[in-house]
Amino acid sequence: MNVWIGVDLDGTLAYYTSWQGPEHIGEPIAPMLARVQKWLADGREVRIFTARANEPENIPYIQAWCLMHLGQVLPVTATKDYGMVVLYDDRCVRVITNTGVTLAPEA
Repeated sequence: MNVWIGVDLDGTLAYYTSWQGPEHIGEPIAPMLARVQKWLADGREVRIFTARANEPENIPYIQAWCLMHLGQVLPVTATKDYGMVVLYDDRCVRVITNTGVTLAPEA
């Protein structure tokens, strides 16, 4: 099984203010874009992990965005598997493994 890094799209890798349709994806967020570019240059597998991928017709827009801003198409998914080693997302709360203890305030 390949290990991979999951990166959320809207609000994490691309600016997001409100839903404007599947064809609209914001401009890249420079620090996150640079991080992804470094991982790719280091030979790491990176996947776009986004709810948009729940609708397959949205995936070509995401792939086109990746090609434009990263110079390559990344795998796009809305599904975790055992190969995902970390997820970068603007909505996640980290939980310490096997404890249920969070590292952020409760919602």
